[in-house]
Amino acid sequence: MAADPVSTPVSTPASASPLVAAPPSESASAAASSDSDAPPHSTPSRSVPRPAPSPGYDSVPVTGWGRTAPTSAHLVRPRSYEEAVAAVRECGAPGRRGGIARGLGRAYGDAAQNAGGAVLDMTGLDRIHAIDASAGTVLCDAGVSLHRLMEVLLPLGWFVPVTPGTRYVTVGGAIGADIHGKNHHVSGSFSRHVLALELLTADGQVHIVERGSELFDATAGGMGLTGIILTATIQLLPVETSLMSVDTERAADLDDLMARLTATDDQYRYSVAWIDLLARGASLGRSVLTRGDHAPLDALPSRRRRSPLSFRPGRLPAAPSFLPEGLLGRTTVGAFNELWFRKAPKSRVGELQKLSTFFHPLDGVPHWNRIYGRSGFVQYQFVVGYGAEDSLRRIVQRISDRRCPSFLAVLKRFGEADPGWLSFPMPGWTLALDIPANLPGLGSFLDELDEDVAAAGGRVYLAKDCRLRPELLSSMYPRLTDFRALRARLDPRGVFRSDLSRRLEL
Repeated sequence: MAADPVSTPVSTPASASPLVAAPPSESASAAASSDSDAPPHSTPSRSVPRPAPSPGYDSVPVTGWGRTAPTSAHLVRPRSYEEAVAAVRECGAPGRRGGIARGLGRAYGDAAQNAGGAVLDMTGLDRIHAIDASAGTVLCDAGVSLHRLMEVLLPLGWFVPVTPGTRYVTVGGAIGADIHGKNHHVSGSFSRHVLALELLTADGQVHIVERGSELFDATAGGMGLTGIILTATIQLLPVETSLMSVDTERAADLDDLMARLTATDDQYRYSVAWIDLLARGASLGRSVLTRGDHAPLDALPSRRRRSPLSFRPGRLPAAPSFLPEGLLGRTTVGAFNELWFRKAPKSRVGELQKLSTFFHPLDGVPHWNRIYGRSGFVQYQFVVGYGAEDSLRRIVQRISDRRCPSFLAVLKRFGEADPGWLSFPMPGWTLALDIPANLPGLGSFLDELDEDVAAAGGRVYLAKDCRLRPELLSSMYPRLTDFRALRARLDPRGVFRSDLSRRLEL
């Protein structure tokens, strides 16, 4: 890896706003000018003038990645920080229904929708401003995708500290949802690796928000409701290659799986289990467990050592725009699950895999969410704590008895809870599953699972939710009262709103 101690600037347009022209180390000097109207524990950043023109917008239907419950909103596409400020001021005008930031649209539910209001597409603000190749940090716009960061950083020997099951999420979305990955038991969520961020608040001011502050903890996992993230400084992970060393094994049932994870998960940086939720009887919860770490250079064959950090993820043709309803029914999913389990090795160690194969297999199929048909799908994810294994077994049993046709179902272990007030992970077991939205009786069934999760002291992941009842939220998220109080102080007019915030009374 490069040892140059000087931060390496990445080229930006000459017209770039001065908002982030300086590295985040200037936060300390800027702190001296803090004013009494600043959000709690934040530092006012460089001022952004109000521009003469207002950004244009179109009224369009907007939905989450699950393609359920679309609503119409005014789509605003800021191309500069000044336009973002103007858009926020417009969202707060009398008679408006507020606004919410949106990245690449990978939130499954209604977190980035705002019926009758504005949705701010932040992907136009996508510059990488500076890379410190010695310290392993990057300063970038919130509209930069994890895919772009990998393209730029891997050749320098650095990798993003946390990645979910898709690399097509923005940095702003990663912080707002406080995403987690296969390494939470070791590394925590994404925001744990964010050193500072710049936040555009409801009053049109931009503030430098540092890790450990109240505003930072409310923003990490706050679903975009504290303001619009403009930039972030991220601590990276050093790697020697762009390959993974992967161990795979089969688990006969849920208890076997949990025993294997408990006994040896601390030996791996990354760990995840695909679980067959249609299996029954003695095979209930049978799984394929996949764990690994970044391959060291000496693990590569000689021919691959010539370009150990190359990153060339492949792509298949996109899923068709129309697929028949019921394609992923119990019969087809049952056959797929049987094949997937049988073809997995009983035990295999040290297999070299591409990063894209290990972390993001579905990214190789553009628009894969279309395979569920026009009705879309619901991704349901919950976590219950260690010691609540009986509750997890009961829930898995109920899903199996209900014959929910899910071929995308994974179980992981979470480590220490993250400081974000609405951050999802807590120490325990998390199960995520995709279910066709047109499954009869699905809503009432998931309502019952919500009750089971809440009774076990667990919670549902808001970034994937589109249907949770608000009365369960406070029991799932103990810092909810603090979050609402800070929101009331920071945004008394409700400038930042979403379909999710209205539904859950956030």
